[in-house]
Amino acid sequence: MKRQQETTCAYCGVGCGVQATVQDDAVIAVAGSPGHPANRGRLCVKGSALHETLDHSARLLHPEVGGQRVDWPQAIQAVAEGLQDTIRRHGPDSVAFYVSGQLLTEDYYVANKLMKGFIGSGNIDTNSRLCMSSAVSAYKRAFGTDTVPGNYEDLEQADLLILVGSNAAWTHPVLFQRMQAARQKHPDKRMVVIDPRRTATAGSADLHLPLRPGTDAVLFNGLLAWLAEHGHLDEDFLTRHTEGLTATLSMARRTAASVASVAEQCGLTLEQVETFFRWVAATPRTVTFYSMGINQSTSGVDKANAIINLHLATGRIGKPGAAPFSITGQPNAMGGREVGGLANQLAAHMEWDDPAAVERVARFWGASSMASGPGATATELFEHIEQGQIRAVWIMATNPVVSMPEADRVRRALQQCDLVIVSDCMAHTDTLDLAHIRLPATGWSEKDGTVTNSERRISRQRALVPAAGEARHDWWIMSQVAAAMGWGDRFQYRQPVDVFREHAQLTAYENEGQRDLDLGAWADITAAEYDALTPLQWPVNAQWPMGRPRFFADGQFHTPNGRARLIPIHPRTPQSSQDAQQPYRLNTGRLRDQWHTMTRTGIAARLTSHISEPRVSMHPDDAAREQLQDGDWVSIRGSGTSGADGKTASEFCARIDCTRDQRPGELFVPIHWTRQYASQAVASSLVPGHVDPISGQPELKHAVVSVSPWTPSRQGFCWLPQALADPPWPAWIRRDLSGGTLYQIAVEAFSGREWLQQRWPAAQFQSFVDAYAETERVAAFLDGRLSAVIWLQPRLPEVNPEWVDQLLAAELETADRRDLLAGRSGGVADPGPIVCSCYQVGRNEIQSAIGEQGCRSVQALGQSLRCGTNCGSCIPELKTLLERQQQPV
Repeated sequence: MKRQQETTCAYCGVGCGVQATVQDDAVIAVAGSPGHPANRGRLCVKGSALHETLDHSARLLHPEVGGQRVDWPQAIQAVAEGLQDTIRRHGPDSVAFYVSGQLLTEDYYVANKLMKGFIGSGNIDTNSRLCMSSAVSAYKRAFGTDTVPGNYEDLEQADLLILVGSNAAWTHPVLFQRMQAARQKHPDKRMVVIDPRRTATAGSADLHLPLRPGTDAVLFNGLLAWLAEHGHLDEDFLTRHTEGLTATLSMARRTAASVASVAEQCGLTLEQVETFFRWVAATPRTVTFYSMGINQSTSGVDKANAIINLHLATGRIGKPGAAPFSITGQPNAMGGREVGGLANQLAAHMEWDDPAAVERVARFWGASSMASGPGATATELFEHIEQGQIRAVWIMATNPVVSMPEADRVRRALQQCDLVIVSDCMAHTDTLDLAHIRLPATGWSEKDGTVTNSERRISRQRALVPAAGEARHDWWIMSQVAAAMGWGDRFQYRQPVDVFREHAQLTAYENEGQRDLDLGAWADITAAEYDALTPLQWPVNAQWPMGRPRFFADGQFHTPNGRARLIPIHPRTPQSSQDAQQPYRLNTGRLRDQWHTMTRTGIAARLTSHISEPRVSMHPDDAAREQLQDGDWVSIRGSGTSGADGKTASEFCARIDCTRDQRPGELFVPIHWTRQYASQAVASSLVPGHVDPISGQPELKHAVVSVSPWTPSRQGFCWLPQALADPPWPAWIRRDLSGGTLYQIAVEAFSGREWLQQRWPAAQFQSFVDAYAETERVAAFLDGRLSAVIWLQPRLPEVNPEWVDQLLAAELETADRRDLLAGRSGGVADPGPIVCSCYQVGRNEIQSAIGEQGCRSVQALGQSLRCGTNCGSCIPELKTLLERQQQPV
């Protein structure tokens, strides 16, 4: 029997509502929830493929201690004894939790309470430190609290959208399509994109400012000074509701004295800067939408405050279509901020520097060993592990061996740590493989609780199916460990609503309207009310029973005197500097169809069809200087990531993509590939551990590197029925397909036939070898069925991988075998590289529709091929193909 259930997506901070179709305890389809205010029925391709990532064969299904399967009581006892023994010998600060924006708020709450209230240390931090902690610090400096002032409707109501360091077309496509729909309805609305790269988002902008990396604060300081000079500040709002204008303006004028100075420092033209300044001055309804390009910097807090300064100085805050808006990366980064999941937070938007707040939280929890101050932030945490100060770490729902800066150093630190506990839903990650104790946690479709999106909207993520194997909820696991450590009376949670109710009570506890976060209306929520919970923006209390859409319309802020603070900003350049040895500046970031470290999205074949390998984006002039061509292999090394000897740099090995979307002297690599999916493509291994001194957020957007060519003798593909534990090739990239596993490989001396014969000595082989052309194609057959294929030649073969994937495990006719060895697709049309992942529409099909069918618009392509009609994230690429093909020859 089929049933439909409302839940929330597991990916980015947009927090889309999902309507799941469930049959026989399996999710068989998903769609966007029409009634959810975040997405109104839309889903991006990642959300649309959620049900394709639920394969139990990839799951961690049972607890393991020391590599041996155990039952849950044994696992709980092992964790409790390990933590207790560490605390007894080395003190509470020798223990740490590293948690994740993938956790639900209920999980986060229990983790924070256990560590800070009972273990007695502040050593709990989250991977959200890597994406939005600078935005948090900037909000707190300006407003006194971590308060997001606006909402998603402001993105549609704004007459000017300024996107800074955000490729929203790829990273937050549902919101981007909302912006685009508003622009189509009202063509006078404008969009400015500030980004060194010409991204898919920049390609849709009315004005793209490809500024020099790290100069954002110069641009916004210059804008503030120019607005003041030309009489565009809101003097009434500034006088009544802010402080710090004089010092802030003085600094802005010193560091960005003129339009010409701004243009020179930012690497922009005078016309670009003047146009931007005029547009801002003329447009009261302005939203500045900023993301990782701002936050992931050693001056990320200052950059965010430079943006907030603009909005305070012009009074563009708390009003429809006017707000500084930080978009978060993860589904529950905001929920983690609510409960105190960062080491420098206490709980419920209370802070360590207020002794009364510390006493209040301790009293509410009945804490036996309340911590007295902040703990180690993410980078400090792993440094302390390396130095032996932290002896036991519990990592939940995250993969720091891939995502942290100096990733190889993090890996070595965990290898020498006395006790590594990892809770995860997947059976293999780079981090889980280093764990002494492995705990199977529930994943999306099994987890049950709440998440908070980037506009402060709390939604339910509901359990749709029974947990796989012996997987358990993270809050349950931690509560059981707490009980085994002697604190069971304070962790008597039977179901998620018990945790949520306590969290809501803490937000309202002795609040008296002093704190922005207040869920007092839910302090006595019942299980039935919790199950029926509809999405609401906090606060949810007596004053705002249906939530509050915007803050600060009344000009009242949560500072001691009620005034917002403008912060003087002295722009600083990135900490790493280019030189003759490391002449390139490296930027890292996300791709359209992947999520974080691919632990889930890597399973879905269609999510790897758009971009299937970790390419290095490089300007053609730089490639020519290095004597490289598009598609050549290169080795990238970074000076800030030393090996065990203190000298050997980590390496990233991939092919280059020559594109004028890059500024000369700058490279871009994606963050997603891990040691599970590539031989040497962990982007963060190249990034030094420099952090913002206020927020502790790493400078993941600014590394300096060298590039050197690597010329393998041959390269090609290997199709296998399943993944290898230890691939034998010098360079390889893995992609999971529906019929098996595809490896893209680069080799030196290697015989495909000999290797296959060693693996399957009983197989029958057919091969084609052209020694002169250095080409080898080998097919292995077991019981007459195709079992493995290897193709090798000097340059990467042009082939549709899905065609060969469809042949695996099939009985092939003689003609099919000839086609396979000849490299022909047997009459099967090759769609070309996939552009629309939702409907698997390839570039060749699109070009044919444009050239032969006369499709002259995105709408026409959608009617013909369906591309661009679901999530819309392929629309920028469709527009590019239309423009290129319609240009006169």
